[in-house]
Amino acid sequence: LPCTAVSSTVVEMAKPVATLSEDTTWRLRFALNGVPTKNGRKVGELFNVDVQFVEEEGYEPPQGEIKQINAEPVGGDNEEGTNINIQYLNLTKGRWQLSEDPEDRKDGLWIWGLFKEPQYPFMLFQIETSEYTLAGPENDAILPLNLYAQINHKRDKDTGNVELDAAVLNIREIETMKADPFGAAKIDIYDEVKVGQLSLRPLQPVSNVGAVL
Repeated sequence: LPCTAVSSTVVEMAKPVATLSEDTTWRLRFALNGVPTKNGRKVGELFNVDVQFVEEEGYEPPQGEIKQINAEPVGGDNEEGTNINIQYLNLTKGRWQLSEDPEDRKDGLWIWGLFKEPQYPFMLFQIETSEYTLAGPENDAILPLNLYAQINHKRDKDTGNVELDAAVLNIREIETMKADPFGAAKIDIYDEVKVGQLSLRPLQPVSNVGAVL
């Protein structure tokens, strides 16, 4: 009997593009150090947060809300393959805004038609978190945090793919001071203090290879 050859074709799917929109979910990893607790301690913890950067139409530079996607602890595997619990922070508020280089303000001249489009090499990132109860008999918790970061931002002009680099995380500490010798007037002084590191990566489909036909 004749032998019929079966040919197979691998269909290559287009590589997913990371965007600042509801089309892409980003996993944020917070490595926090020295954050304050209710009992007056300073602790270090590792947290994940899954978010989408939802752009608000009609604003320049681009900006919008940071929308949390999953606030529940889920199982995962560490580098040794052992199942672990991933700690998730709960966000109460979040904002992002792309920014020009503060050291090179000429980037803004695109408005006047001198450049094709703005570069926006930075994302200004701000989130507020709810109180997080710590494990243990101390009945302690991490106080609500107001976290800030300036993130290096790149966007490929051909594909539209967005890259966000790791960045330093800061909190703002407020100190109220007298504005006159009699103490009748007071002012709030803000001081940014480093409390950790933030890394960001888009959550993509497992493979960009489609099917064998």
